[in-house]
Amino acid sequence: MTEPVRSVRGLTVLVTGAASGMGRATAEVFAAEGANVAVTDYSADGAEAVARAIAASGGRAKAWRFNVADKEEVGNVVAAIAAEFGGLDIVVNNAGISGFAPIDDPNYDDVWERLHAVLLTAQQRVIRAALPYLRKSKSPRIVNIASTEALGATAMDSAYAAAKAGVTGLTRALAVELGKEGITVNCICPGPILTGMTAAIPDDQKEVYAKRRTALRRYGRPEEVAHVTLSLCLPAASYITGVTIPVDGGLMARNA
Repeated sequence: MTEPVRSVRGLTVLVTGAASGMGRATAEVFAAEGANVAVTDYSADGAEAVARAIAASGGRAKAWRFNVADKEEVGNVVAAIAAEFGGLDIVVNNAGISGFAPIDDPNYDDVWERLHAVLLTAQQRVIRAALPYLRKSKSPRIVNIASTEALGATAMDSAYAAAKAGVTGLTRALAVELGKEGITVNCICPGPILTGMTAAIPDDQKEVYAKRRTALRRYGRPEEVAHVTLSLCLPAASYITGVTIPVDGGLMARNA
């Protein structure tokens, strides 16, 4: 038997939304494992700060300001990343925003369009821009970040839930389409995680929610999601594709 390769050392990974939260944790975890990391984010200063921190720890990273909702910018940034590192092996579609609106809200269409532009349309555009480079990789991987809201929704969250459910569908379809080329496409659905998006929730409310809903009775940490992402991107994970993995502390498993 051929020994499976359980290392991403020397591979190049593009992480969107990498200035904070799960994106930053993902960039740092991959860098610690020896990958070349393209740290991209809408915040240029945030991306630069993460890249500097990785470099200070001995990793290799470079930052790009990246508006994933800008079609032209997607192609330009992906091409620049591939040129900088001499290729591209892994795409982690992590960039995200939130938004709530009841279905009869006068501004619902605006919320819908904004969320779908960043959470769903941007993911397929990044993948399409990356494909020429992934096809040259010996270990091509795509990981799309969705949410447990794609699996069980919350009131007034329909635009967000629909976009995230679209990510799970996109993942399955592309896994089937690209499987013959050896490109794996998988999806992670984080549950309640301690990130900037949940920072505004008071700690006592987080504790009540976690004890009521999750099997582990707590919120997750960004690095706990990042390590699952890393596992899916290992060369040894070559027979895993088209799956949606909740990283949710048992939220989706618990009935009461």
